Amino acid sequence: MNAIYPEHVLDHGLNPRNMGLLNPADIESEADNPLCGDHLHLTLLLDEHQRITAVGWHGENCTVTQASASMLGEEIIGMTLDEVRAIGTQDIFDMLGIHLSANRVNCALLPLKTLTVALYGPEEWQKYEADED
Repeated sequence: MNAIYPEHVLDHGLNPRNMGLLNPADIESEADNPLCGDHLHLTLLLDEHQRITAVGWHGENCTVTQASASMLGEEIIGMTLDEVRAIGTQDIFDMLGIHLSANRVNCALLPLKTLTVALYGPEEWQKYEADED
């Protein structure tokens, strides 16, 4: 497996950070990747300034989705919702730092999709998808 994924991706995939749902949560969302069956449930806590103070997630996912969710969760803790809006697909690809096949792109982006839809609605995610075309 080391030949497929670099160490940091394996580390996050096998030892994911912020795994486990928050209860209560201020924001909650779920999304699926219909191509492979991955499912992600995301929960967030916000402070009075709309800054993310905690992230929790759970799902049945491949290593790429788990690593992406783990890395994204670490990245957004401490950010405001406006700051999170600036995170794009290239940021996820940069965090992972690996070449992804077309099928794996959807795996890598599932956490960002779940977060974007939760915070800004499906129309905002459609903008990302339009940029990919």
